Amino acid sequence: METAIIFEPYSLNELKLNNRIVMAPMTRSRSANPGNVATELTALYYKQRASAGLIITEGTFISKEAVGVVNVPGIYSQEQIQGWQLTTDAVHGEGGKIFAQLWHTGAYSHPDLHDGKKPLAPSDVNPGQQVFTAEGFKPSVAPQPMTIDDVKRTVNDFKQAAINAFEAGFDGVELHGANGYLLQQFFSKNNNHREDEYGGTVENRARILFDILDELKEVVDMKRVAVRLNPSLNGIMGILVDDESKALYNYIVNRLNDYSLAYIHLIEPFTDVSAIQDAIQKVAKHFRKIYNGTIIINRAFTKEAANQVLNDGDANLVSFGVPFIANPDLVERFKANAALNQPDQATFYTPGEKGYTDYPSLNS
Repeated sequence: METAIIFEPYSLNELKLNNRIVMAPMTRSRSANPGNVATELTALYYKQRASAGLIITEGTFISKEAVGVVNVPGIYSQEQIQGWQLTTDAVHGEGGKIFAQLWHTGAYSHPDLHDGKKPLAPSDVNPGQQVFTAEGFKPSVAPQPMTIDDVKRTVNDFKQAAINAFEAGFDGVELHGANGYLLQQFFSKNNNHREDEYGGTVENRARILFDILDELKEVVDMKRVAVRLNPSLNGIMGILVDDESKALYNYIVNRLNDYSLAYIHLIEPFTDVSAIQDAIQKVAKHFRKIYNGTIIINRAFTKEAANQVLNDGDANLVSFGVPFIANPDLVERFKANAALNQPDQATFYTPGEKGYTDYPSLNS
């Protein structure tokens, strides 16, 4: 068995992680039931992967207004809280730790998912995406710009979702501020055309995030709260790097130092941004100079690349996405230098066990 830095324990404030390998949040669309409740099958899926130092769940919707994909579990009803309790009990029974990712998709949605109403977003900018509905993929529409009351209600929905997550037994929560969803739509100059206190300046476009954090401070332990950011997202989900992107994310991450969070979860560029002067080319390295707390970094790492970024000191933990889909025992396979199962993309979002809980482990 190999010993390397990714296999070393890590203290996430007072939360003790068995290693530095994190399971990244990945939508799997297995909650095809009337209440969009996480089920015993969900619990088995995460239980199988509990050897990760930390699991971050798929995004779980904070309200009905937040929904942007069918068959995704929510965390806004009592039934959903009880459903997620199955998962947290299963993971804790294996000695694992698990955070819930709190999700609002904003403009990335469709009227079919909202009884015919337009989805809510910062401004009426169509992200130009295909949205997964009950009738298959449909093109997105120009959303309904949020009123101040809509924004305040959404902030409160994040707050209540965090309370619900802790009631469900989660070790913490991660606010999804990345990948072109609601919070990043507020951050993005090409998506946010508002002229009120939530638009215009860098500080105003970031305001909703800090409104949420300030509300959470009143009701939960901030050492169990985290934020996910994708600062160099460009040309995906309707998001573009602009001349203020670097200043905006520098401002956000610098201010996050004041909140004593569990971690920030950063993503290296999805696409080649080397020709874009305003893009942050090496995200972990850039923000390591700014952020004083724990950094999780993500972007298609191999085991060797993960060890390298940890040894370089640019991050404290590394998250793996797709490899965890096909390899429930990814940690053990890494330790044994064993071959990895290949994922079946055709079953990423389909119902049932196939491509979800039926991937073999080394011992099976």
